[in-house]
Amino acid sequence: MSDRSPPASGADRRPGFAPTRAPGRVKEVSSISNPIIKDIRALAQKRHRDETGLFLAEGLKLVIDALDAGWEIQTLIVAKAEIGQELLAKTAARTVSLGADLVEASAKVLEAITRRDNPQNAVGVFRRRLVPLARLDLSGTNVVVALDRVRDPGNLGTVLRTADAAGASGIVLIGDTVDPFSLETVRATMGSIFSVPLARASEAEFLEWRKRFKGLVAGTHMEGAIDYRKPDYGAGATVLLMGNEQAGLTDRLTHACDVLVRIPQAGRADSLNLAVATGVMLFEVRRGALSL
Repeated sequence: MSDRSPPASGADRRPGFAPTRAPGRVKEVSSISNPIIKDIRALAQKRHRDETGLFLAEGLKLVIDALDAGWEIQTLIVAKAEIGQELLAKTAARTVSLGADLVEASAKVLEAITRRDNPQNAVGVFRRRLVPLARLDLSGTNVVVALDRVRDPGNLGTVLRTADAAGASGIVLIGDTVDPFSLETVRATMGSIFSVPLARASEAEFLEWRKRFKGLVAGTHMEGAIDYRKPDYGAGATVLLMGNEQAGLTDRLTHACDVLVRIPQAGRADSLNLAVATGVMLFEVRRGALSL
């Protein structure tokens, strides 16, 4: 490994430690046993993400999306063989100017970090960002999606992407929900994780917050008696409550809904995939709000 600039005095620049905001360092790394790479690879584990408050975003597009949205970058790892590409070089220079470190890595190192053959040419280490429930924007006819114990990273990533496309003002993750900052979930969002405010809450915290919410809480449910197109989504803000992939909503969350709706199906399937059902609901709520 080579280091092209001296470390800031008294500062540990590894992921997980508070960096200075002086210009970052540029390093070359070719070994997966390098301590910096070991720390970055450890971010594949939720425990390490929780301890450090950091996560990985793979791909130059996601890195640029995050930077444009103002997310704090700690380290950018780029393919040394491709650093001459104009957009990659500009993003690398931008990263260093923000005070983050730049690691020019071999293909072997990038494969180890992403756990993929033929990895993309950039991986960013970013600081996580969550917002309190009270700060979600539920003014006007805005909609927030509340997800109960979602377990599949692909489902959560797709819901985030769909919520972004539908103009939702936030997502609430209730209870033991899959980590939105896992590499798999971030990939599935296609960058939308940087655009949609995220909040986390226990079931009890959500129910306490719900008492103060004056808009419509609509839950999808197998026993829903109302067609999902019938409620008046244009009367004010809406919280769309979606349940666990296998078990649906808990009893307490079900009883917290103002209305339980169903999505009619013509075939033999008894239910829709969670992400698909959320997309159907979101665009119906949006249609109802726009029809005012």
